[in-house]
Amino acid sequence: MSGSPPRYDLVSLNVFRVVAQERNVTRAARLCHLAVSAVSKRISELEDQVGVPLFIRHARGMGLTPAGETMLHYVERVHDDLRHMQLELNEHGSGATGHIRLQAITSALTNHLTPDLASFMGLYPRVDFDIEERVGGSIVQAVAEGRADVGIVAADTAALDLETFAYRRERLVVIAAADHPLAGHKRVSFAATLDHEFIGPHVESSMNVLLSRQAALLERSIRQRVRISSFEAMCRLAAIRLGLCVLPESIVRPYLKPMKLVALELDEAWASRAIVVVVRRYSALSPVAKAFVGHLRS
Repeated sequence: MSGSPPRYDLVSLNVFRVVAQERNVTRAARLCHLAVSAVSKRISELEDQVGVPLFIRHARGMGLTPAGETMLHYVERVHDDLRHMQLELNEHGSGATGHIRLQAITSALTNHLTPDLASFMGLYPRVDFDIEERVGGSIVQAVAEGRADVGIVAADTAALDLETFAYRRERLVVIAAADHPLAGHKRVSFAATLDHEFIGPHVESSMNVLLSRQAALLERSIRQRVRISSFEAMCRLAAIRLGLCVLPESIVRPYLKPMKLVALELDEAWASRAIVVVVRRYSALSPVAKAFVGHLRS
């Protein structure tokens, strides 16, 4: 059997897509600027090529067969890819060199990514970015579904079938008010912190997943008094003794002195947390996205 891919006519695939959307050959012919007979002929030729019926014909129009539904899924993807290709080629023509859709967890975006983005954009001044802050699981899903080109997540986030590359490490510390009962300790175990109330992150965040998992391993639960997404807000609430919080050391350092907080070393192996880059398939990335991933890895 030949390893070469089947040769589909792009015009016929687009005709199929429009007919599938309109469920009517006459309307599809008008939208495609073709005669009705030409549309019917292209659909028949496509069905002959794939070897199965793609439509169910009835008096009120046309419906997709299961094979037609499958084909529509892939034709939509091809149509989308071609549209994005043309957009990027147009950008080349106007002097830009590409567009990257990036999603990252808060700690990476706040801390590590800022200088890396600045240096990359200095090297590639004609590359544009769409950047979104998301929780780890949502980022993985977005990359897997093609809604983001590159994601930055904690290494303990389930990465599905994505390709991952090492990026940075961050040290997690326990943040407490200066007059908190634990404030006099330089180092503290996670088990010891569980005797106190916590200010927790968003329930779907990678930090919450990590802390909940570690508490479960100790057969303990976290006494979560408040949940809030903002790192700064977590620190402010810790300063008024509403609880402890666990955050990356580099992010909370600017808040310690002005808010009268202390950072306690978390005496756990998992407190050194790896941050990784995730992509659907590195080989399929655009040249500028590949360059960006390479920049992050360096």
